[in-house]
Amino acid sequence: MIATPAAIGAAAAAAAVATVALLRLRTRLPLATPNARTLHATPIPRVGGLAVWAGFLPVALLVPAPATLAPALWAGPLVALVIVSLRDDMRSVSIPVRLAVHAIASVWFALALSLAAADATPVAFVVVAAIACAWSLNLYNFMDGSDGLAAAMTLVGFAAYGAVLGWQDAPCALPLALAATAIPVLFVNRPPARMFLGDVGAVPLGFLAAAFGLGGVAGGWWPAWFPPLVFLPFVADATATLARRVVARERFWESHKSHYYQRLHQLGAGHAGTLAAWAALMAGSAGTAVACACLVPQWGAAALAAWCAVHGGVFAAIDYHWRRSARTT
Repeated sequence: MIATPAAIGAAAAAAAVATVALLRLRTRLPLATPNARTLHATPIPRVGGLAVWAGFLPVALLVPAPATLAPALWAGPLVALVIVSLRDDMRSVSIPVRLAVHAIASVWFALALSLAAADATPVAFVVVAAIACAWSLNLYNFMDGSDGLAAAMTLVGFAAYGAVLGWQDAPCALPLALAATAIPVLFVNRPPARMFLGDVGAVPLGFLAAAFGLGGVAGGWWPAWFPPLVFLPFVADATATLARRVVARERFWESHKSHYYQRLHQLGAGHAGTLAAWAALMAGSAGTAVACACLVPQWGAAALAAWCAVHGGVFAAIDYHWRRSARTT
């Protein structure tokens, strides 16, 4: 086992080396080409998420972790997601195959967590956990469409998990090491992006956001409101967008550019302005989540409701300007 500071440093250093190596190979990497979903006019290399896993996975095997966050629970599903997502980045995988792997990985983790929990776990928890993992890995991927968003959320979100574990004198190296790997990746993913995380980065990261969150709930490290509040900028945007498209009877399963962050970008904020706005939401919601979890847990549910209202207000403002823009064009 290695100490937490050494684990964080090793993860960041390995991710930095891998990032440099990927940049040198960028002419050989698969490209994210402009399509109905992207906000870029030129192809940009993807699979930058490989740098995250090069930094995190070796360290994850060498650091202590709470029982409900142990690699034995999530490593198998994670590897399955990395493999199918990398294949999808390099050569498209059919939707049924991709979704089947997502479902298997989610159920696999939910069952493993139920067996690891100290008390008997209700079937309802297993079902909810599986659905949460499946939705989280997809929504994280939906949000990897503008420079810096996914890398910034990874840094902020997993650092928040580590901060609460550290406050309770619990092993915290696992989420902090993962957060550290996002730092060098953010340098090449920030505007103007030279590399995207790709499916191989975003999909497994979304899975771990849910897996670590659920593991913390099952282990009693934080209440159920904590994980969604930490990752609320991603959860709220993806969920509200899906709901809006379903209500409008749109073909919601097809690629599109109607996420709120995409609309903000198209309204003139660009990549830098969109990242600044969403980073502020990330820092606010995650910071509030950590403060409540550590100091006043009884305020957590109210804080979640308040930040949902804040996000709702931001989305309403974007919708308002979007409609005005549509009327003037």
